[in-house]
Amino acid sequence: MKLRYQFRVYPSAPQEIELAKAFGCARVVWNDALCIRQDAYTQDKPLPSIVELAKLVITEAKKTTEREWLGEVSAVVLQSSLRDLQTAYSNFFASKRGTRKGPKIGPPRFKKKASRQAVRFTKAARFSITEDGKLRVPKIGDVEVRWSRELPCEPSSVTVIKDAAGRYFTSFVVEAEDKPLPELDRAETDTGIDLGLSSCAVLRDRKIASPRFFRRQEKKLRRAQRKLSRCAKGSNNRRKAKLAVARIHARIADQRRDFIEQETTRITRESQAVYLEDLAVKGMAKSFGKSVHDQSLGTFARTLEAKCARYGRTFVKVDRFFPSTQLCSHCGALTGPKGKAGLRIRTWTCDCGTTHDRDQNAEYNLRLEGRSLVAEGRPDT
Repeated sequence: MKLRYQFRVYPSAPQEIELAKAFGCARVVWNDALCIRQDAYTQDKPLPSIVELAKLVITEAKKTTEREWLGEVSAVVLQSSLRDLQTAYSNFFASKRGTRKGPKIGPPRFKKKASRQAVRFTKAARFSITEDGKLRVPKIGDVEVRWSRELPCEPSSVTVIKDAAGRYFTSFVVEAEDKPLPELDRAETDTGIDLGLSSCAVLRDRKIASPRFFRRQEKKLRRAQRKLSRCAKGSNNRRKAKLAVARIHARIADQRRDFIEQETTRITRESQAVYLEDLAVKGMAKSFGKSVHDQSLGTFARTLEAKCARYGRTFVKVDRFFPSTQLCSHCGALTGPKGKAGLRIRTWTCDCGTTHDRDQNAEYNLRLEGRSLVAEGRPDT
């Protein structure tokens, strides 16, 4: 399976200038190619292929005075931008035909200079890692990399990213083999996972408390945003204030990502099978807004599913309409709390006399339902 390994990089001042050129040139090539395709569609002409586009917006454009500066960056960066445009169109048409999973997506749009920018170098660019551990990329030079782990094999491509906080990262794509963990006793280690807001996740033997990273930084973020709104547009102080806001957001995102990686890794190591409820996160966000986004439940579920697939664990998604909270795990009656008012009820007593902890009862029901799905041969793996 393909994996991404991301590391922090520290380009020098001249290298930052060269990277800025690469970001800008890739954006211009995208916009020029998109303009040509849109004009062809409007005039009811055959849409040009990627080869024809490359000739028009790269090869021929370099010969003109308006685009001669495209030759100052690696041609691989420009070609990668065109391939990204082709992929965007393919995804759009597949979504329109209904053959693409997920929500409907629109056609590609023109790119503006954004806070986050990226360029990709493939093997054709002949990038390499030097003996002293630096990343050598064409027309940029040897960039210092902060290595946190070793690459499992030779990367097929590398993407250099500048985020909104002004930090630079490099992302390597590698082909890694699955690493099945030692098999555990399924009956003793399988677990249902009840996702929520009061607790991030409830497992068979423990609860994962909600870290609330955004809520913790909300006061500081509000103060920084207020300062930004008072700065004059285009001023140097506004640029600094905007960067301060971006750094707070980056810190929140880093903490949340690290938390999800650690918890999903622990679950994968300790559980032979995982039964996760399939939540409608977008629907929840309409009702609970910031709290749902702060939990990042969708990312948690996707990360856990990917790790289970890589490490040989069974992963099952239980249907979102399964009444795990309302179902009494003792007698099977649907006597649990219902509706929005029921969300505040953390413990309840069934008509059979059994008192339930809302989250632990849901986890037990999810575990039983997951086992049934596996027995029927319908695990969502």
